[in-house]
Order: sequence, then C-alpha cells, then structure tokens
Amino acid sequence: MIELTQEFVFDAAHYLAVGGAENRRLHGHSFYAEVTLRGEADARTGILRDLGEVKTALDQIRVSLDHALLNDIAEIAAPTLEHLALYVFQRAKAALPEVVRVKIRRPSYGQSCVYEESAG
Repeated sequence: MIELTQEFVFDAAHYLAVGGAENRRLHGHSFYAEVTLRGEADARTGILRDLGEVKTALDQIRVSLDHALLNDIAEIAAPTLEHLALYVFQRAKAALPEVVRVKIRRPSYGQSCVYEESAG
C-alpha cells in the first residue's frame, strides 16, 4: 500500500461566533493543508497518481480559499478547523478518489485537525 501526501498553503480571514472576543473579531491565519492519497501503485507505471494531477486538483481548492473571507463560503458554514478539513476533504476526494485524509494546520498556534475517511 502506497501513501502520497501533497501540501498546500493558503492565507484566509474568518471570525467565529464561539470563544472569546478575539475569535469574534475578523482575523486571519496562514493555513497548511496536507492531503493524503492511499492505494496500490500501478503495476505498469509504478505510481499511485501523477503528482502533476494532484497539484492541479489541489490548486483549485487552494484558489477557492486563498485570501478569502471563509465565512462567505457557504459550504464551510462556521469556518472552524473541523469544517475546513471536511471542505478540503470533500473537494479533494471528488477530484482524486484515492484521497483518504486531510490535515489542516495552523502552525503559529500549534493547532491541527485531521479528517480521515472511515474504514467502513
């Protein structure tokens, strides 16, 4: 079994209806998204998925998020790490069926969230 992980970075603003006053104010973060694909490598080519295809698919997701106000993206709803991970997962999975996991990180805060496909 092979796993490939591609990372992309985006900067975005949001505000949350929960937490302290600092969460309720408009503020921004740099987010790092790691998208992992899993499967068997093709016996002929030796690859799971062409990395150029992976980059193209993830670039489309990155463009939808980069320098955006995340609250304005209806599919995200409340722009928490949990909802961001699900948003990226659903879009990545639609383009790349081998996707099994998405990790969203905010290194400046030491925070991360993982959305992983259930094994059932």
